[in-house]
Amino acid sequence: MKISRMCLFLSLQWCCFLILYTHQLQPSQTQVLLQLRKQLEYPNQLQIWGPAIDLCFSSSPRVNITCRDNSVTEITIFGDSLQTRPTSFNGFPISYKTLSENFSMDSLIATLSRLNTLKSLSLVSLGIWGPIPDKIHRLQSLVYLDLSWNFMYGSIPSTISRIANLETLKLDGNFLNGTLPDSFDSFSKLTSLSLSNNLFTGPLPSSLQRVNSLVDINLSDNRISGELFDLSRLSSLRWLDLSNNRLDSLLASMPEFVTVVLLKNNTFSGRIPEQYGRLSRLRQLDLSFNALTEMGPAAIFALPNISSLSLGSNLLSGSVPMDLRCGDELEFVDISNNRLTGNLPSCLRSSTKKRVVKIGGNCLSIDIEHQHSETYCSEKHSDNEKSSRGKNNLGILIGVISGIGVVILILGFGFLVLCRKFCSQGSSEQHLLHKSVQDNSVAGGFTAEILTNAPKLGSQGSPPYRLFVLDELKVATNSFDKSASMGEGSNGKIYKGRLESGAHVAIRCLAVSRKYTIRNLKLRLDLLARIRHPHLACLLGHCIDNEGNDEVGANNVYLVYEYVPNGNYRAHLSETNPEKVLRWSDRLSILIGIAKAVHFLHTGIIPGFNSNRLKANNILLNEHRMGKLSDYGLSVVAQEIEKDKEEDGLKSWQMKSLDDDIYSFGCILLESLIGPSVCARKESFLLNEMVSLGNTEGQRRIVDPTVLASSSQESLSIVVSLTINCISPESSTRPSFEDVLWNLQYAAQVQATSDDVDNKSGKTLVSP
Repeated sequence: MKISRMCLFLSLQWCCFLILYTHQLQPSQTQVLLQLRKQLEYPNQLQIWGPAIDLCFSSSPRVNITCRDNSVTEITIFGDSLQTRPTSFNGFPISYKTLSENFSMDSLIATLSRLNTLKSLSLVSLGIWGPIPDKIHRLQSLVYLDLSWNFMYGSIPSTISRIANLETLKLDGNFLNGTLPDSFDSFSKLTSLSLSNNLFTGPLPSSLQRVNSLVDINLSDNRISGELFDLSRLSSLRWLDLSNNRLDSLLASMPEFVTVVLLKNNTFSGRIPEQYGRLSRLRQLDLSFNALTEMGPAAIFALPNISSLSLGSNLLSGSVPMDLRCGDELEFVDISNNRLTGNLPSCLRSSTKKRVVKIGGNCLSIDIEHQHSETYCSEKHSDNEKSSRGKNNLGILIGVISGIGVVILILGFGFLVLCRKFCSQGSSEQHLLHKSVQDNSVAGGFTAEILTNAPKLGSQGSPPYRLFVLDELKVATNSFDKSASMGEGSNGKIYKGRLESGAHVAIRCLAVSRKYTIRNLKLRLDLLARIRHPHLACLLGHCIDNEGNDEVGANNVYLVYEYVPNGNYRAHLSETNPEKVLRWSDRLSILIGIAKAVHFLHTGIIPGFNSNRLKANNILLNEHRMGKLSDYGLSVVAQEIEKDKEEDGLKSWQMKSLDDDIYSFGCILLESLIGPSVCARKESFLLNEMVSLGNTEGQRRIVDPTVLASSSQESLSIVVSLTINCISPESSTRPSFEDVLWNLQYAAQVQATSDDVDNKSGKTLVSP
């Protein structure tokens, strides 16, 4: 007996071990979930999450994580469903309703895409806001996606159709707008489509007719207009809800086996199709609040499974057939507020315990106290005919007015052409400024309005921007003496100066083409002055000298920056003193700061500074070893960029510049891994040794020994992979800066966890 009990006990222990082992998450998956909690800004539902908690066994009524084979397969998080929902949303975060302004939809998708076994994702009523990014297709393994009752806006990107295995798509209760994408037929397995309570406009996408796998469609409470096309080919469809839209066609044929059809509160007209009387499995039909004029087949009342039939608040006229029969399952009938006359068949004359019947607001000969007189219904009919004729006359009037308007527009256009031809020499300075900014701005679209109204982003706590005079700068640099020189690059000479206040500054001298008027140039500099970020060297002011350089047709522009005293990043990477060397965690911290700054330059102002000449020696370190990017945004005032724009065209130039920043940052990552020596042999390294960087043996041979000694293998591998992607020859395969930033933060998080473990065990250095 004791032996059998012992065997049972051991068996139970072994089973428990197997269960726990089966669901023990990989560390990287746990880190992704913790990053998700951070991006959702630590909602109350996730307070129990932590590194020591097995997240696969921490389910609650509002949160569920399902795991299989050490990986996450399902994430379900429901927020506060009791929150009152605003009737409109302007795209900016709302306190206590949305996540903060720091939230990024792009970053959220990038985080979730790391879970390559994720099948089901439900993030409901969590205050998520922003447009759905094109990169949504990166969630390739999803079968079920529910982002309902958040604050997403904009259109649904067509790339979502690349989630090939998606079966359920729910985006109800957001502020999505625009027309629905016409690519639904790319979903070969889609069974449920629910996009209700949004702001969609335009027609129903014809591609819906070809999604034969669809079982239910809910597009109610939008602003969809136009025609309802034939849906009879959707053989699997069981539920259709298009209520509360603006559809204004005749009713269309339905699938043979549909069970629920909800089309209320549109503008459907004409007759109820005869085909509806043959929908043997139909249980609920709601056609109320439309403009239907003919009852159609009496057979719809006698369908074998019909339980609810709503035809109220239409324009149905005439009498109901006295031989009409009601089905045994029919429990609710609404034919109220129409123009029906005469008597009713026995099954519709009054409500019973088994059946509720609404017949008020007609001109029937029964239930007189709730009916109109017969003249009311006939008058209404006449009014309709008059209204129809009136609409025709109105159409003719509109056509005449439109024709007159077109003639006026043609005359006006001709007058404008003549004015431009004969008055071009009298253009004002403001017009020249506006045109010059549009034509010559390196950011492709800095209008005068943008230049003058751009906010001082991130300016809190920064020194105020001011104008300097040349004599002041000469005093600060001892007349630009060689002893004050800090070097010379492609963007001019740099001097160290000391202002009268005692503050040290760095002064860059630029030669700017005189094709810009002084006013134009000042506006460009003003835009540059408004860009502030903790990881950007602060621009304190400028001075324009338009008296020199006559022979080269240029103005001298002096840009005055804060002085960052601790040298540049490349010099620190060359450091051999053990006390000053940059460990792996230090390098990650600097790189994250610079990535944040570049991401800010790309997105902090529309359309963004996309060409920032990123180099390791343009990253300056302050006394706390915090990285600050210098030489950013100089293309706003520098003249060299014009040639590229003329050759490539504006759009291609912008994309090229954006890719250049990503590629250049990849080179900085490479220097961080290998050391500055890679600069002298970059081309040969990329050709001959880059492949070796991807394996452990190659890393031991190539990577800087300081990095090897102070990094964990997982953190190092993340950055190596990121570097390879950034310097990929194919620009289409390079990551976005959101992805760059996410990967670096993730690598730093992994490294911090590893360092904590090593500190507890007494180790000081970690060798991979």
